[in-house]
Amino acid sequence: MTQARFGYLTPENASLFTDLYELRMMQAYYNQGHNPEATFSLFFRDLPPGRGYMLTAGLEQAVHHIENRSFGDQALEYLAEQGFDEGFLSHLADLEFTGEVRALPEGTPVFANEPMLEVTAPILQGQLLETAMINQIGYETLIATKAARMRDVIDRHGDDQRLVDFGSRRSHGTDAGIKAARAAYVGGFDGTSNVAAGEAFGIPTSGTMAHSWVQSFAAEREAFETFVAEHGEDAILLIDTYDTVEGAKLAAEVAAEMDVDVRGVRLDSGDLPALSKEVAAVVPELDQYISSGVDEYAITDFFDRGGVGVGFGPGTALVTSTDAPKVEGVYKLVAVERDGETRPTMKLSKGKVTYPGAKSVRRLEDEGTYTGDVVGLRGEDLPGEELLETVIEDGERVDELPDLEEIRERAGEKRRKLPEAHREIEDPEAYEVQISDGLQATTDDLRERLERRTNA
Repeated sequence: MTQARFGYLTPENASLFTDLYELRMMQAYYNQGHNPEATFSLFFRDLPPGRGYMLTAGLEQAVHHIENRSFGDQALEYLAEQGFDEGFLSHLADLEFTGEVRALPEGTPVFANEPMLEVTAPILQGQLLETAMINQIGYETLIATKAARMRDVIDRHGDDQRLVDFGSRRSHGTDAGIKAARAAYVGGFDGTSNVAAGEAFGIPTSGTMAHSWVQSFAAEREAFETFVAEHGEDAILLIDTYDTVEGAKLAAEVAAEMDVDVRGVRLDSGDLPALSKEVAAVVPELDQYISSGVDEYAITDFFDRGGVGVGFGPGTALVTSTDAPKVEGVYKLVAVERDGETRPTMKLSKGKVTYPGAKSVRRLEDEGTYTGDVVGLRGEDLPGEELLETVIEDGERVDELPDLEEIRERAGEKRRKLPEAHREIEDPEAYEVQISDGLQATTDDLRERLERRTNA
């Protein structure tokens, strides 16, 4: 049984991470000699409920996918078994990306109908990337946004409390758990409990103890003493296995008796704001870390009720974005070469209309505050800062990608430039995104021509 059967992508089969219809179209493009230059645009038609913005993430993984995707013997043998043509498979064996990728830098607030990534390449190459681009950027953007909302609540209402990702065990697979840790760090988290994510991305790791540790000893005191003896000042003691307040008193006694300044205690169940205040009243010297069901709404409630804590460990709600568990990214053909000329194209399907042409996304700013965006045609004379940057040109990466610390810092800076009304966690005010005169005129003209052609 191959490793892939357990759900892991390997260098040998990663090229197969695509939908079958992509390969069927590609074979038809190849066999029919139809391989014009084309531009595909990745964007969200709408933002998830309760979201005033999304925070982009996942570009690094998307770029690595483009650069490293190749069809080796294992992938080609499988596709041969599925009935693909020998000539097409020979073409896949030599396939390399030769096009251009423009994208929003990771950590950029983005809104509906704004391209996060545009791919311009021969259509056979561009088509192949659809599934992976939506997957890589869509999921990490979803989780980075959830994380940013938690960090924003703390920035505005808290006291610089730490945020550590505790969600790996509830993520939808191992790959999702690791990428959620990265996305959360982009969004403003301070660390993760996932050791693999720490190794892969250099994210600080953090961990305490589980209830099983306490239960495995005859007495709670013995459990605490043994853990402190092992970990010293790094020890964080879980105090709610039996009675939270009594557990807090015992933790303080053990620390004093062993003369160890432990890092603190963790609360993981019950009425957390109320219990944290009770614990603070009896052992004010111990820092409290709060987990169990934590998200931006719970953190807001914690602050509103006067809860006491120096850090939070969100889990399920983070890695599944529980209140808004999906964001429907789309990757649409917006321009295609015909008769040697690049021509805009669009969908007219009801509820799924797209804006045609390669785009420009401009952001307007006044004294350090974002005031609105303009989406227009690439090359159009527009006000504001251009957000789409060329990442790959002629198949080669233009520059080194920024490191994760730089991305995280940029994400925080750009989030704070967004007015608070658009960052509210409930009923955020809609951010103004204008469609330029040039793009609107192109859209209206193309719609009219397509409708005439359809009704002819």
